[in-house]
Amino acid sequence: MRTPLVAANWKMNGSRQFNEALLTQIVAGARQCADVDLAICPPHVYLDQARVALANTEIGLGAQNLSQYDDGAFTGEVSARMLADIECRYSLVGHSERRTLFGEDDGTVSAKFRQSQMYALQPILCVGETLEERDAGRTEEVIAGQLDAVLGVAGVFTLTAAVVAYEPVWAIGTGHSASPEQAQAVHAFIRERVARQDGTIARRLRIIYGGSVKADNAAELFAMEDIDGGLIGGASLKAEDFLAIARAASTTRT
Repeated sequence: MRTPLVAANWKMNGSRQFNEALLTQIVAGARQCADVDLAICPPHVYLDQARVALANTEIGLGAQNLSQYDDGAFTGEVSARMLADIECRYSLVGHSERRTLFGEDDGTVSAKFRQSQMYALQPILCVGETLEERDAGRTEEVIAGQLDAVLGVAGVFTLTAAVVAYEPVWAIGTGHSASPEQAQAVHAFIRERVARQDGTIARRLRIIYGGSVKADNAAELFAMEDIDGGLIGGASLKAEDFLAIARAASTTRT
């Protein structure tokens, strides 16, 4: 049985005061979320604040992004080594907003994936299609291309220490979510795609869903065979909503 992962992506939100209250509530409520791994991915500037708040808990600290470069003259960048140094456990890689708004291509995403694992960070590799690509019947083609680009560089064995997040671009921040059946179909496709290279790794791979997961649709989504948790955006900014989603992941896997 794959342990569900529920990861909070705060995006560019928060303040020291807001974060302190939110983290305190999440830490207190996390005890109710048995058999679920939790992760918090705040903006880089608040990573150390979150690190302190999460100390002595099982909640993992994650970064929203990292550089494809090592140390050096890369003003404004944050390296995987630096993230590991402040005890990050995870890093998002290839989030749709990084791809669409900041022009990250498959080569850049693959380089960031490798950098994260060089410093023992567990990458959460994000893949997903736009509405235009879905309407054109290209969902599987797009997902396969994004996944294969990374596996071609890093190798399928690297998925033993990674997570894949399916995030349909058309369902992020729009209030719309793929139906459980639509999400399951893509998750099953991802698992089958990996299984072509290694069946054991595919069976153990955690594939989480990131497309407007909310407290009221989480249980239905997580009940699907190949959905192993969620990458939570807006709902993670309210402790009660995030914890309700985490509890739904726990309930559906017990």
